Amino acid sequence: MSQLLGIIQRLKTMQETNENGEVQQRLFEMNGKTLCQVKYFPSTGAFELEVYDTDSKANKFQFDDMDIAAIEIFDLLQEERDPSK
Repeated sequence: MSQLLGIIQRLKTMQETNENGEVQQRLFEMNGKTLCQVKYFPSTGAFELEVYDTDSKANKFQFDDMDIAAIEIFDLLQEERDPSK
């Protein structure tokens, strides 16, 4: 649960650090592997989650709800931690 709270805190910080209207971005990594990049667009209030697969291809998903974006990131981290699930 604390990992999920950490993700939410990082996303909240992205929302709060948009005084100049610039797009904020963060990488989420585990074991030295970049799993995804998250961008926050202050003009729309949306998060864009770019998920990297094993072939270094990226799939992009947009969320207007921070909690849903956090759950998606949490799931990615859990899959990397325990790939058998």
